[in-house]
Amino acid sequence: MTSFDDWVVHFEANDERHRATEPLIDWKAPASMNSRTRRAFVRSLQRFELGESGDGAHLLDLAETAGDPAYTAALILLVREEQKHSALFGRALERLDAVRLESHWSDAAFTGLRRMLGLRTEIGLFLIAESVAMGYFVALAERAPDPVLRAVGRRIADDERDHIRFQIDRLRVGFRGTPAPVRALVGVVWGVVAAGAATVVVVDHGAALRACDVSPRAYWGRAMRSFRVAARSVLKDPDATLVGPARRASIQGVARPVSSRA
Repeated sequence: MTSFDDWVVHFEANDERHRATEPLIDWKAPASMNSRTRRAFVRSLQRFELGESGDGAHLLDLAETAGDPAYTAALILLVREEQKHSALFGRALERLDAVRLESHWSDAAFTGLRRMLGLRTEIGLFLIAESVAMGYFVALAERAPDPVLRAVGRRIADDERDHIRFQIDRLRVGFRGTPAPVRALVGVVWGVVAAGAATVVVVDHGAALRACDVSPRAYWGRAMRSFRVAARSVLKDPDATLVGPARRASIQGVARPVSSRA
């Protein structure tokens, strides 16, 4: 039976895998993008770098209060992975001769929203954000017009698939014993937030998506489908067995590749 001890083992093993794969990124490869495409990716990467750069202190405080040492240990390792993503985006910005952002309204709004309530709400917001953004990382990995950006996309998408599974597992635990009508109401609220999050991605990253040959409108629909699959995995049957880590695999329907304008 899957437990959060399995997640600790998974994230610890990821450290070695990251050390083996990250040096393979050829940061010195010339960036052959035109100025318009470069600006699109700079704008996009700046926002993702800022969003991934937090230390997770508030979330970790809530996790410690919840009293599950294995979950807290796994969460610490997950936060470190998110910080590695920030570092990768930062290096990509340096390669494009761009600076990192100090702040942005969307990041400030998301941070303020997720800190309003308890652990379950904060993890729920992370699940929404990651399931909605997952298609961006897949698009970057598959279709970015630059080999380094594709490598960064593959590296991050590989982690994020399991991050979504991790959030689902914790939320299943958190919703056990919650009556079905309450879970249904939560699903409605999550849906509204997810629609807003998907809209922010399309507005903030639309030019980068188009540079990856992805229609922002089509992306919005696929992001919402990805969110709904993740939400159902939590809310339909929270007593189900934990999904556990599955490197380079995803829950069916989550993180569906986005690689066409159709």
